[in-house]
Order: sequence, then C-alpha cells, then structure tokens
Amino acid sequence: TRYLPQDGGTPRLRVDVAHVSAFRQVVGRHWGNAAPGNDHTIKVAATGLEPGRWYHYRFVAPDGAVSPRGRTRTLPGRGTGPFRIAVLSCANMDFGYFNAYRHLAQRTDIDLVLHLGDYIYEWGNGAHSLAALALKDRVSRPAHETVTLDDYRTRYAWYRADPDLAEMHRMFPVISIVDDHEITNNAWVNGAGNHQPNEGSYAVRKAAAMKAYHEWLPMPDMPYDRYDIGDLAAIFRLETRLVGRDEPLDLGDAIAGAADPFKAMAAFRDGPLQDPKRTLMGSAQERWLADGMRNSVRAGQRWQVAAQQAVMGPHRLPETAVGWSSQKPAPGSRAALRQMGALAASKAGLPLGFDNWNGYPAARARLLGAAQAAGANLVVLSGDSHNAWAYDLAQDGRPAGVEFAGQSVASFGFEARFDADPKRIAQDMVAANPALKWCDTSRRGYMTVTLSRDEARNDWLFLETVKTRSTALSGKSTAAVGFGERRLQLA
Repeated sequence: TRYLPQDGGTPRLRVDVAHVSAFRQVVGRHWGNAAPGNDHTIKVAATGLEPGRWYHYRFVAPDGAVSPRGRTRTLPGRGTGPFRIAVLSCANMDFGYFNAYRHLAQRTDIDLVLHLGDYIYEWGNGAHSLAALALKDRVSRPAHETVTLDDYRTRYAWYRADPDLAEMHRMFPVISIVDDHEITNNAWVNGAGNHQPNEGSYAVRKAAAMKAYHEWLPMPDMPYDRYDIGDLAAIFRLETRLVGRDEPLDLGDAIAGAADPFKAMAAFRDGPLQDPKRTLMGSAQERWLADGMRNSVRAGQRWQVAAQQAVMGPHRLPETAVGWSSQKPAPGSRAALRQMGALAASKAGLPLGFDNWNGYPAARARLLGAAQAAGANLVVLSGDSHNAWAYDLAQDGRPAGVEFAGQSVASFGFEARFDADPKRIAQDMVAANPALKWCDTSRRGYMTVTLSRDEARNDWLFLETVKTRSTALSGKSTAAVGFGERRLQLA
C-alpha cells in the first residue's frame, strides 16, 4: 500500500493478518516503513502462515487510519486438488476500461492471479500511432511519456488508483512479470525500440522503471523464480526482457540495398535468425529452468508451467492477409511497402515479427528440448501480443508441450488494423500455421487455467466491450491437454 504522511516523514505502519475479515483474532503482526525513498509505499513479507489457506490483511497508520482490507492465499502443500489461476496481460488504460479486472474480482473460484506484463504503458497521451482509438475519458498521468523515476511513480500511482485494478489486487494474491512497456516498447538488455537518444541513458531509465515497479508491486527483486503448487505443479516465472535478451533482429537492415530482396530474406532466415548464441533468457536462466523442470518431474509434480511474456508458438502472416482490410494503401505509399514487405517475408518463411520467441528460434529449441529431456508436461503461458492463441509446441518433430497465450485486458488487437471478419482472420491464421490450433484476434478479456492431476484446461473469457464499464461476457473458448499427451484438445 501507500501512505502519505502530512509531514513527509517516514511513518511506521502495522500490518495485521487474520483468518477472517473481521480481524477478531490477529494471527500475524508485521511492521514496515513508508519511506519517501520508496515513494511512501510499503510492502512486507508475512511469515508463519499455513499452506493453502486464505488470509485477510490491513495496514494501520500511526494516526489510526486503516487501509481497505485485503485478502490473499498461501500456496498449497501436497495432496493439492484442482488449482485455478487467472492470467492477465496488456492493460493500456488509454484504450479501454479494466473490465477484466472487475469481472475477475467478483469471482470466488480463483486461487492465484498471474499478470504476464504490460501492467502499465509508457506512452504519452496521444503519442501512439493509433491514438485516435483511445477513449476521451481514459487518459494517463503524467501526460507525457514516462522516462524519469518521478514519471514512472506517477504513472503507477495513476493506474493503481483505478477502482477495478484496485479491487482485483484487494481480492487475490498476484504474481506479476515485467514485460517491455513497464520500461518502454520492445525493451531488451541494453536498449529498446522506443528509447531515443534525447531521452538520456537507457540504463538510468530502466533502473528508474524497475525501482517504481518494485515500489508499487509486491514482488521480490529476483528476476525469475519458482512457485510450487504442492505436488500438482511447478510454476516457473521467467524473465525474457531485461536479464538476457539480445537485441531483436531487424529485417529491414538485412535487406536494405539488396539487389535481390528475396535472396537477402532467405540469407537472413538461414543465417542471423538461426544464430545459436542468441537468447531471450540468458544462459544462466536457461540452465536454471532446465534443472528446475527436471527436478520437478523427479519430485512427482504433474505439470511444469512456464509463465512468461512473449508468444512462443511459430506464426507467420498468411498470403490472404492482403484482403483483411477494405482500405487499400495507395500504391508506392509507406503502408503499401510495409504490406508488400510483410507478405514477401511470409513467403520467404519468416515469422510475423521478431520481438517474441519467433525471433530467437535457437533459444526456443533449447527450451523445448530441455522440456523433452526432462519428460516435462510443459504448459507455456504467454501475453504481450494482445490476442488469444492456442499452440501445440514441438521440437525436432516430437511434441514438447502446449501454449495458452492470452488476449489483452484493454490493449487493441488485430481489429485495430484489419476490418475483415475476425472469424475469417482466425481461419486464415490457423490454416497458415500448422502448430496454431485456434486463435481470436479481436476481443479483450483474460484466461483461467485449471490444473488437475489429469488435465490442464484453459478458458479464454471474452468481454462484450472495454469502451464502457461492463463485466458482461460475449463468450468463452476452451482448450485442454491431458497429462502425458502434450497435445491440445479443443472444446
């Protein structure tokens, strides 16, 4: 929480933990300082709690002020029954209401929330190329792009004041992951696509963004970690942005000035794109994950869940995409050239974008190979793309796991760029990508993953709208994988 004292000092707050919300019997009492060096935010690590139990908590200030009562749940021990996880990502406040958070907060069947990143967005008001789609009454503070520590602190405070986001945090424990927009678009270890030289040092900006992140979210400083769901599953929280990610490749640079662009694309596809040294996670984290999956299988846990940012399944743009928009770009325009380039890249066997695992195929092969070597029942959870995808993951022609990739909370998807029937777009994408079993590119919402001993099932829940406040759903899609099968079954 955050507590702003009138004198600007460092008040000491008490944190009460109880079994019931009336706090008739406090079972834990902790203390922490709301220091100005942490923007007067405070978080504590509660100890001495029983596994698999709900607890209630409150913050009490020196002047007697009491925070809203929150609720959390400890991870279970052995003998765990079904465990249900809500999975969220990509919440650009400017483009929609946080109806997914409100819908989730009203549920009583969720054990844990995973937020896969893009919890905030760094853009200034009106700065995005599709700013015309932003809602007039959903503006961010500060109004300009976040660059400094004060900027990021102000943006987090603004987001956390949203009543729907606040209620979701009040009702559930949340494990969150950093993606790029917590810093700036298309971030990697030493730079970002949306960081400009006139914005100062990228290292300073990244450090400021991460300090504000850790002030406002109750997460440890460890960039990656493991969470055991008793003997049912191990959840591996991965870091694919800021610890080991190499700079994304740029196809434009590879073909610039080439006498034969198609030949240059083929050389790019077979050369730099396949570089075995390129990584998203870094070698240390790759070894940690491989060891963790192997140890999890040996311990008898049924599922090995990789919770991370970027879509892993292979995908390319179908040739039919040229007909997805009724507005044809003018011949010779930049839009027409981009369209021609994207289609040519697809024909050359290149993926749709290089900022996800498709831009690091050797790293993806190592991860999937490690899962196969461990005998893991791998379930990959992904965000970042704003759209919903269901993949069978394979390596060297053998099943390696499945992927449930989630749609955004509020950020726009394909529907912002293409006006064709979304069902047609989905059919075209599935037809062009054998590993892709299903997708939805036009609706917002969140996922719920239910882990049981016999299957892992995912439900994509779709909201009717994010343009007004509403928790009404427009539908649901489901896919599941049986234990030991490593292939999806669509409901």
